[in-house]
Amino acid sequence: MKKPKISIVNPRVRFAPSPTGYLHIGSARTVLFNWLIAKKYNGKFILRIEDTDKERSKPEFEKDIIDGLKWLGLLWDEGVEVGGNFGPYRQSERLNFYEKYLRQLIEEKKAYYCFCSEEELEVKRQEMLSRGEMPRYDGHCRNLSQDKIEKNLKKKAPFVIRFKMPAKKIVFNDLIRGKVEFDGNLIGDQVIAKDFRSPLYNFAVVIDDHEMQISVVIRGEDHLSNTPKQFALYEAFNWPVPQFGHLPLILDIDRSKMSKRTGTISLREYKKEGYLPEAIVNFLVFLGWHPSEKIGEGVKEVLTNEEIIEQFSLEKVQKAGAVFNIEKLNWLNSEHIKRLPLEELIERAIPYLKESLGEKATKDLELLKKIIDFQRERLKKLSELPELIHYFFELPDYESSLLYWQNMEKSTLLANIDFLYNLLSSLENENFTKKQLEVVVMPEADKRGRSEILWPLRVALSGLKNSAGPFEIMEVLGQKEVLKRLEIAHQKIKQS
Repeated sequence: MKKPKISIVNPRVRFAPSPTGYLHIGSARTVLFNWLIAKKYNGKFILRIEDTDKERSKPEFEKDIIDGLKWLGLLWDEGVEVGGNFGPYRQSERLNFYEKYLRQLIEEKKAYYCFCSEEELEVKRQEMLSRGEMPRYDGHCRNLSQDKIEKNLKKKAPFVIRFKMPAKKIVFNDLIRGKVEFDGNLIGDQVIAKDFRSPLYNFAVVIDDHEMQISVVIRGEDHLSNTPKQFALYEAFNWPVPQFGHLPLILDIDRSKMSKRTGTISLREYKKEGYLPEAIVNFLVFLGWHPSEKIGEGVKEVLTNEEIIEQFSLEKVQKAGAVFNIEKLNWLNSEHIKRLPLEELIERAIPYLKESLGEKATKDLELLKKIIDFQRERLKKLSELPELIHYFFELPDYESSLLYWQNMEKSTLLANIDFLYNLLSSLENENFTKKQLEVVVMPEADKRGRSEILWPLRVALSGLKNSAGPFEIMEVLGQKEVLKRLEIAHQKIKQS
C-alpha cells in the first residue's frame, strides 16, 4: 500500500548521542536521515550530547562522534562546537532545566517519590512473571501520604522519581510505520530520575527536545517502545508532540540483528579500513530508503550527496529491516574511488601509504600518479593500496617456485627469462611504453605460449600471484629496473 504524502515544513531535527562508545555505523545512519530531512525540507539539524551517564561518558568518545560526523560531511546547524539559541547542548550542563521540570511534576501530582528497594522490586517482578504477566511497577508508592513522604525524606531514605503513566491507549502516527498503538496500562509508572539532578533518558530527552523546539524525531526502531513513555510526558506538560519516525533495524546478511560478532561496528573502523565518506553515506542511505518503486530497473545506485538530497523523501523509507551487505559497500566504495579526481585520490591515499611503506612511497608524486591511476580499477578500499603497489618501491620478495607456470620445466623457464631479458634490453628507452611493449612482446608470447611468458614476467616484476598487468608495471618501473628484476629472477631459478 502506498504511503500517504508526508507534510514536513521547516523541521528542527536532532542527533543526540551518548558519548559512551565510538560512533556506531547504525548511529551514523540515523544522523544521515536526520541530516537529509533538514536539507530536503528546509530545516535545521541540531547535535546534542547526552552525557548524564557520568561513569561511562568519556571526552574521547564525544570527540570520536564529532570527528565522525565531520568526516562524513554531515555538519550540523546548531549544537556543540557551533552554538545556537537553545543551548547549552550538553545534558551535563542542563541539570537546572531537569530539576525545574521534575519539581513541577511532583507539585502537580503527576510524578511521585518511590522508596521501594531494589530487592522489593525484584520480588514483585518475579511474582508477576510467575503469573505470566508483563513485569511493571505495581504503584505501591503512588499514593503515599504526604506525612509518610516527608518522614522518608527527612531520614534521607533512598528514592527515585516515578511518572504516573496514564491508564489509556496511546496512539500516534509514525512517519515511517504509520499508526502505532500502545496500552499505557501495560507500561507501568516509569522511573524518570534517580534524584532531582540525575534525570533518566526518557525524561531528559523530552525536556531537551521541547526546550530546543525539536519538531521531528527520527531514530532507530529499537526506540519505538520509548515513544509512548515520552508521548505521555509531553501530554503531562501540555506541550506539542514532535512527529516521530522509526527507521528499520539494520540486519546482518542472514537477517539477524547486526552485531559485533559478525562485522565491524564503529565508523572509525570503516575509516581506518579505507572506505570513502561519500561511499559510506551512499551505502547508508540505502539501508531503509530507495529512490524508486522498482529496485534494480534503471535505478542509479552510485549517488553523490547532492543527488541523494534531491531524490530523498520520507515516503520512500521502508518499514522492513535493512540488510547490511558488505559486498555492496565494497562495490560502492570502489565506484566512488574510480570517480575521484586523481589528485584528490592521491591526497586521501597518502596516509595509508606512509603508514605501511614509509616516506619512500610518497616522494615522487608524478610516479605515484602513474601507479595509482592504473591501479584504481582494482581498488576496493584505500587500505588495500600499499599491498597492491609496494613492489614499485622495493624489490619483491618471493619464492622461486612462484615463477613456474604449472608444470613448466626449469630449463624452459630459464630460457624464457633469458629471452625476455634480451628482447627488452634491445628496446630504445623511449619505446619502453605499455603500448610499444605489447607490440614487441605479445607476438613472441603467442609463439612460446602466453602463460609461459607472461606469468614469470609478471611474478619477476611484482613477486605476486595477482597484480596489475606486466606491461603497465614495466612502463612505470622503466627499462633499467625491469632488467634488474629479470636478472634476480634468473638467479633465483638457477639457485633453486
